[in-house]
Amino acid sequence: SNLSWTTTDDSLRHAFSAYGQVLDCIVMRDRDTGRSRGFGFVTYSTSQEADAAIAQFNEQELDGRRIKVNFANARTGGGGGGGGGTCTVIPLAEDRD
Repeated sequence: SNLSWTTTDDSLRHAFSAYGQVLDCIVMRDRDTGRSRGFGFVTYSTSQEADAAIAQFNEQELDGRRIKVNFANARTGGGGGGGGGTCTVIPLAEDRD
C-alpha cells in the first residue's frame, strides 16, 4: 500500500516483474471517480516469487512513495490452489495523504 496516485497497472507490473512472472496486476480504483485508492495487488506464478518481491520491495520506494508489500489475505472459495502467490501493495499509515 501507499501507492502514488500516479502509479498505474503497467508501472506496478513493470516494477514487480523484476521478482518473477507476474500473472495479474491491478491498482485498485474508486468505482465512481476512477482515482487510485492507494493500493493494489500483484499475482505471481509461484509463492516463492511473491516471497522474493515482499522481501526485496517492502518499505522501498515506488513512484516517490515508500510502499508496504505483504501477502494478500486469502479469499475463501474458488478452485484449488495453483501454487501461486498474491502480494498486496498497501499504504504505510504514516505516509497517508
